Amino acid sequence: MTRIIMVRHCEAQGNTLGLFQGSTDSDISGHGKEQLELLGLRFRNTPIDAIYASNLKRARITAEAINRYHNLPLQIEPMLREINGGDFEGKPWRELMELYPEETDRWYRNPGDFCPLNGESARMVYDRMWKAVTGIVKKNRGKTVCVVSHGCAIRNFLCRALNKPIEEMGEVPGSYNTAVSIIDFDEELHSNVILMNDVSHLPPEMVQNGKGTWWKRSNPQKCAVRRDS
Repeated sequence: MTRIIMVRHCEAQGNTLGLFQGSTDSDISGHGKEQLELLGLRFRNTPIDAIYASNLKRARITAEAINRYHNLPLQIEPMLREINGGDFEGKPWRELMELYPEETDRWYRNPGDFCPLNGESARMVYDRMWKAVTGIVKKNRGKTVCVVSHGCAIRNFLCRALNKPIEEMGEVPGSYNTAVSIIDFDEELHSNVILMNDVSHLPPEMVQNGKGTWWKRSNPQKCAVRRDS
């Protein structure tokens, strides 16, 4: 059995400003630094054999915080990056419905069909993330591996890990910044989701602050705040 500990990056400047970050290489926020202190402590005594992060700064800094008590080589995997938002990149969330009404409605109501103008489709992310994570599993058989990625990318991956087709991604909750999921893989690369979107390391004021909830505006019932473990 190979265990993947999947972590979403901490709050970044784009989250604070309410922007669609996508593949834009945003720095982390001051609030994000506070989240990372608690995230690092959460993993202080957790056995980890390897750690991977996307090539975007907010994921790399999050991985470094987790790695503080482990001192493992940090391995950068560009295929773990966030969706390329195309024309959505850098735009305020509050303006997207007016600028791109059909695409924005699809993001909230049928995310598996989302495809921003001049960007990357959800289906491409769904396939890319599965290929990236299973590739990591193949290189680390029998180990526990921490993987740091991004909100939309993780949602796509969890949809596949739950054995759901991309058309059912609307049934998969999004995650808050620094949320933790655990997925076990057997030798045949069958996945078993053990924990999903857990933020028990954060106090409520660091979770329900209205930031980073990119899936939430039209889909509040899909927000996952796990605080029971």
